[in-house]
Amino acid sequence: MTWHIAWRACAGRNLVANEQLFEQIRHRLIAAHRAPGRVLLHFLVTPNEIHLLSALPRGEEPGIVARKIANIVARFVHRADGIPGFVFAAPYQARRIEPGRAEWDEFRMLAWRPVVLGLCTAMTYYSFSSLRSTLGLARPHGFNVPAALRQSSGLVGDARNALRDRIASRPSAVEVREWELSRHLVLATGSVGPRSAPARMVGAAAAALVAASDSQDIDGAIRLLERWVLEKLDLRRHTGSDELPRAAAAHVRALIACVAMNIGLCSLSSIARFFGKSKATLSERMSVCRRDPTDQRILDVAGSRIAEEAIALQGALDRGLEVGQGRPAHPS
Repeated sequence: MTWHIAWRACAGRNLVANEQLFEQIRHRLIAAHRAPGRVLLHFLVTPNEIHLLSALPRGEEPGIVARKIANIVARFVHRADGIPGFVFAAPYQARRIEPGRAEWDEFRMLAWRPVVLGLCTAMTYYSFSSLRSTLGLARPHGFNVPAALRQSSGLVGDARNALRDRIASRPSAVEVREWELSRHLVLATGSVGPRSAPARMVGAAAAALVAASDSQDIDGAIRLLERWVLEKLDLRRHTGSDELPRAAAAHVRALIACVAMNIGLCSLSSIARFFGKSKATLSERMSVCRRDPTDQRILDVAGSRIAEEAIALQGALDRGLEVGQGRPAHPS
């Protein structure tokens, strides 16, 4: 079972301030995996992030490995910079990675992370990770390259060639944004009204909507949901709820609020401010939606499918505008 385990350092800390500090951290990451069934597949240390791809025995929680790392690494950093206080901004984040393509995709995002952060111009130029060793470009210095590669293939050479192919293309800006949001490396923000500028962690479906929206924020994700709800209610000829009669508009806004809260995009207060409506009135209308069988079928759609359909719908609408068809065509 593969896990992505990550930490973010507090502002002002530098986890790779010097070569000695990195070597101490690297040795600790490797040592934490010296137990039966554990395999360190990849590690990356940037000035303010640590990432691990760890294969753990079934039933073993990532916290067991994380606890063997965080406190000791914090001591290393304290010795290096002499600054008291917290080293990490928050407890570790752990995400289970499904075997197969998801593992390759996670490896690709981590391989390109130093380039995305502006730390180097090519992923193989960055030395504070295991990538160069895995690709055979540097000595492993204790990192078990064969064990890491054999997780995906019985032959080291075949696995290495496959890895090169899988990570060759640089992730798009949307892919990076979605990945950062869903891994809680950045927070989703938005205006959602004149008096609020929230910053919050979001899950995978909400992250996909935020990343795919034109403004890449919570406001943009709400607009994508609005289009999706209009489509589900066969109101696709309208571009927004403000074009509808009062009762229909209230119904659409209530469904949007239900979906947004179901997928963890934002709070009810944020939705109310976004539409400039009363929270109490919106909440009352949401209760009606949850009791209505037709509305319930919409609310029962999985978050991942909502994000996929909303993003596809937006893409179809954008293409309709590009070809000069006036009002965006309804996708067939």
